[in-house]
Amino acid sequence: MDITAKAMTALFPTDILFQTAYWARVKSRLGLEPRAFDIPAVGPGKDVLVLLKTFGKCRVAIVPQGPEHAPPEEEYGVFLEEFSQALAGALGPGVTFIRYDLPWLSPYAPQIGGAGLAAFPEPRLRELRMNMGTRSWNIRKAREDMTVASSLVVDIAADEDAVFAGMKPKMRYNIRLAQRKGVTVHVADAGSLPVFHALYRQTALRNGFKPCGLRQFSAMFQCLLASSGGSDLLFLLARHGADVLAGAIIGISGESAVFLYGASADIKRNLMASSLMHWTAMRKARACGCVRYEMGAVSPADDASHPFYGLYRFKTGFGGRIEYRCGSWDYPLRQDAYEEYRAMELVGAVNERRALRRQ
Repeated sequence: MDITAKAMTALFPTDILFQTAYWARVKSRLGLEPRAFDIPAVGPGKDVLVLLKTFGKCRVAIVPQGPEHAPPEEEYGVFLEEFSQALAGALGPGVTFIRYDLPWLSPYAPQIGGAGLAAFPEPRLRELRMNMGTRSWNIRKAREDMTVASSLVVDIAADEDAVFAGMKPKMRYNIRLAQRKGVTVHVADAGSLPVFHALYRQTALRNGFKPCGLRQFSAMFQCLLASSGGSDLLFLLARHGADVLAGAIIGISGESAVFLYGASADIKRNLMASSLMHWTAMRKARACGCVRYEMGAVSPADDASHPFYGLYRFKTGFGGRIEYRCGSWDYPLRQDAYEEYRAMELVGAVNERRALRRQ
């Protein structure tokens, strides 16, 4: 397979925000090295954004939600192997491994969606399936998915009344309750980012995840100034009186809106501000020409033991469907260094969980 380097500004328009020239600028501002390549073998207009990042002694090539092109399911592994070898040659020596966050439909989607499975099979079984037909059996399941493998997507192409009617009765009630109680949602600008970040940190502490820094959010807005179009951000804050109760940053690319970051306050949770905020986001995304609103992580199924079950219960209230994707996969190029990185990654994850429990 041949791939050809190209300018970042020449990346083709796409509904995947993380494969745009805008996202390349964001990550460049945060210290990563973006590279872009055409993939002639899969047809005209097919390209990929790759981000190079150094972790200690490891240099990693990250492909965020790419490649966008999905081969037939039975050829997933063969395609990844051939593409990885071509990409390794184009990037040159020094890269430890390539990490893909594949947006492709998971081969297990019919079983999970049809209630045959409550979760994805364990990694070793998934590796066996992915490597079928490959020459080197060198594709490894990453320990954690970079974004999410199970994401709730709401179709917002229909008129507003139809979208609203597609929600569960309880969610419609909560949205109307927030409106009756005086919750308002407005579009904010970058000047309100410190307010949002403080609320976001509060959310992270409550829910036990590591928050990103204010610098990440600032970079996203700063890079909009240099954007040539096709990508945008929708920044919303929900208020009740003087209190900010919820916030959201939504990325827009093409006809797709994706919920990137959310935050909610510990106070006045009975006012259902987050419900009204997402409904407002859907309406504004429709006005921007979007036909889908991606809400992000949920448990793969109605499973109370899953850590994302609370998100499942909340987000499925908006209707929509769960999209099951392949998730994150690695292609090691330097085996010893890759195994060291995997061990370091595991230790880091354990230490992070311990630190969060102490907070």
